[in-house]
Amino acid sequence: MTEVVAAQGGPAAAGLPSGEVSMAAALNRALADALSADERVLVFGEDVGPLGGVFRVTDGLAERFGERRVFDTPLAEAGILGTAIGMAMNGLRPVVEMQFDAFAYPAFEQITSHLAKLRNRTAGALSLPVVVRIPYGGGIGGVEHHCDSSEAYYTHTPGLRVVTPGTPDDAYRLLRDAIDSPDPVVFLEPKRRYWAKGELAAGGPAFDRALVRRSGRDVTLIAYGPMVLTALETAEAAEAEGWDVEVVDLRTLAPFDDETVCASVRRTGRAVVVHEAAGFGGYGAEVVARVTERCFHHLHAPVLRVTGFDIPYPPPMLEEHHLPGVDRILDTIGALQWDDRVEVRGA
Repeated sequence: MTEVVAAQGGPAAAGLPSGEVSMAAALNRALADALSADERVLVFGEDVGPLGGVFRVTDGLAERFGERRVFDTPLAEAGILGTAIGMAMNGLRPVVEMQFDAFAYPAFEQITSHLAKLRNRTAGALSLPVVVRIPYGGGIGGVEHHCDSSEAYYTHTPGLRVVTPGTPDDAYRLLRDAIDSPDPVVFLEPKRRYWAKGELAAGGPAFDRALVRRSGRDVTLIAYGPMVLTALETAEAAEAEGWDVEVVDLRTLAPFDDETVCASVRRTGRAVVVHEAAGFGGYGAEVVARVTERCFHHLHAPVLRVTGFDIPYPPPMLEEHHLPGVDRILDTIGALQWDDRVEVRGA
């Protein structure tokens, strides 16, 4: 199946490297290009300076741009965010790293009470162009506080853009767009995909648009962040079962791209939403509600979810049982109603 991606020109057209790069390298390039393009951009957080970050995403940036632009902070997440807010109020464009998903919780009050609300509170007089980079999700064998899926906390907060790339190409483009945005952005980086490789392309869909990664006619598989590659693997495996699966990558979780997602579901008549986070109150519940409300008369089966279990992230040796995989997603697709498939394919 062909990948449905709107791209303009090639990497050379934008001065991007040719060949495959890892997601970590793509993020590093995005930060370097943003620092070069705008002297107001600053990068700071725990160990992002000479060490280059726990995942080496900021490797070499402090040496290249100096400690006034890329620097380490104390281990104080609330202080990091509070400092970034003050900087943004005075014309700078901070990009801060929270190091690990669960480490960001001490800064949660700063994010929800101030970062997300200051523009509204000042009737538009102040904007806060702050990017909060958060490595999130499982799949790396991390211990407690090092693996979590916190996206629903942020998407539930009006005033924040919430973005998560699923490929190196999107990691580069979405981070550049996030840094250029006048709005605060929570940028969720799927840590299990830092070493996944792909090519960078010039151009592409807008910041707040979903993307059809793979076309299909039987069922729409809706995924984001770390689950995008898993969804694509599932779509390939589904061919052996006789299912033609379309894969939609949400990319931006807030605001939500109803147009792209619903157009896909109306074509296929079925949908499954996949995410690592726990199911109860998870982001997928909002996706199911929106799709059901807008596509009800096009659906041939209820919209189903495949999620992590309603437990804290388990110890490393049990993680593979918690995270949705190809087999669990295939089982869910098989649970959809298929007795009208001939009618759907002929529609």
